[in-house]
Amino acid sequence: MDLINSSSSVIRLSARDNAGVASTAIATGMPIGAEGIVAKENIDAGHKIALCDISSGEPVYKYGQVIGVANRHIAAGEHIHTDNLAMTDKSSSLQDFSPHEKTEVIENDRVFQGYHRADGSVGTRNYIGILSTVNCSATVAKVAADELNKSQEIQDLGFDGVVAITHGSGCAMNTESEGFAFLERVIAGYAQHPNFAFVLIIGLGCETNQVKRLVKESGIEDSSRLSYFNIQDTGGTRSSITRACSQVYEMARNYGGIERQPAPLKHLTVALQCGGSDGYSGITANPALGVASDMLVKHGASVILGETPEIYGAEHLLIERAIDKEIARKLLERIAWWKHYTEINGAELNNNPSPGNKAGGLSTILEKSLGAVAKSGSSSLNDVLEYAERIKRPGFNFMDSPGYDPVSVTGQIASGSNLVCFTTGRGSVSGYKPSPCLKLATNTAMYEKMSEDMDINCGMIVDGMASVDELGEIIFEQIIAIASGKLSASESLGYGNNEFVPWMVGAVT
Repeated sequence: MDLINSSSSVIRLSARDNAGVASTAIATGMPIGAEGIVAKENIDAGHKIALCDISSGEPVYKYGQVIGVANRHIAAGEHIHTDNLAMTDKSSSLQDFSPHEKTEVIENDRVFQGYHRADGSVGTRNYIGILSTVNCSATVAKVAADELNKSQEIQDLGFDGVVAITHGSGCAMNTESEGFAFLERVIAGYAQHPNFAFVLIIGLGCETNQVKRLVKESGIEDSSRLSYFNIQDTGGTRSSITRACSQVYEMARNYGGIERQPAPLKHLTVALQCGGSDGYSGITANPALGVASDMLVKHGASVILGETPEIYGAEHLLIERAIDKEIARKLLERIAWWKHYTEINGAELNNNPSPGNKAGGLSTILEKSLGAVAKSGSSSLNDVLEYAERIKRPGFNFMDSPGYDPVSVTGQIASGSNLVCFTTGRGSVSGYKPSPCLKLATNTAMYEKMSEDMDINCGMIVDGMASVDELGEIIFEQIIAIASGKLSASESLGYGNNEFVPWMVGAVT
């Protein structure tokens, strides 16, 4: 990161950049550089300012990468935003593809304190899950979970609580559709998740998403950590709530008493997410999380980056890191799918950034994507996963998913993520049971305003209090601490019961 001069409030991220980022609010007439350039208008913190004259049609650079083109002449010192910066289409190919060397795991003795499961996986939390196959069984699941969470016995047996995993779908769906496959994969992924000591799946009985089919098709019917029943077979709502509580108590007594034990970091899988991004996201929290991601991978852990629409325009940076051509091809196929998907639905990928992102200083999806990709660091791309597909190759993975945070994180957890790292510039407040969520603030002003919701202030980078590498190491150590049982801010506030949102694709009939 290069400050134009010691008195400047503008950050220049690359020598190639003709757009700088205001580190603080800049008033009209304030000097912004060593060449006598002054701000021609008020510039909010996190927003871009022209460091030189930019002609109409000329590329605008940030991070040393093109983030769009000027749609009119932009004078030095002028605000650069949606009114004068236009999207430019970018396409990637495999014509000159060269495989990236796979990132090697270093010999290390770092561990976290986790819950060891019989299948060899290790949890960072010890929850009990009650999953609904369909919206019609959601109420029974929620009421049963509420009743059980009032019981001191569940706590005394060493569990973190009972989580009702409910949703608004599961019926009136084509069982051969992509959306139905997503739903099955998500529920199966949660049913096998290491952060659940065991799960109970509750169906209605007549829904499309039949519980017996789900269990059989997902290959989880032999799991000793799973039980299930239908409301219609049990005699109705009250009988089903009673039965659910009875079965959970019985299994809890069988599985209770487990304690945390040391586990190598290879048993950690971390979801990399961002939400409520701003102009600082790609400067502070995202690259700092990228440093932590690289440290995790080198220590044998896995990380999963999601949100395909939010890598659009920066996919070439991921392709360059793919360990073979097939993985690179899979990534380009997902980009092509999204272009078609948005087109047939009357939208475009540049509908993103959101209004909140734009208010925070982001102007185009290219700019947002370049910052978002930074969360993944520089490790080799070892695989590209379909939505909610179980992780198969340790290390850095990309998972296809929408840019809507709850949907994307739901898929990442189903893929095996037992911890979530979430960067935010505007102030996201979500949580994602059964996995703890670590919140990383991109700027100090928001961190101070919403400190009860944030875990780490990455705004210290812009404030000159710490480097990107130093914050990355802090994040890495905090990940291990939270994986070992320390409560994150969102956990202490009780978040995580309402963010299970499977990706619904296709017609509902």
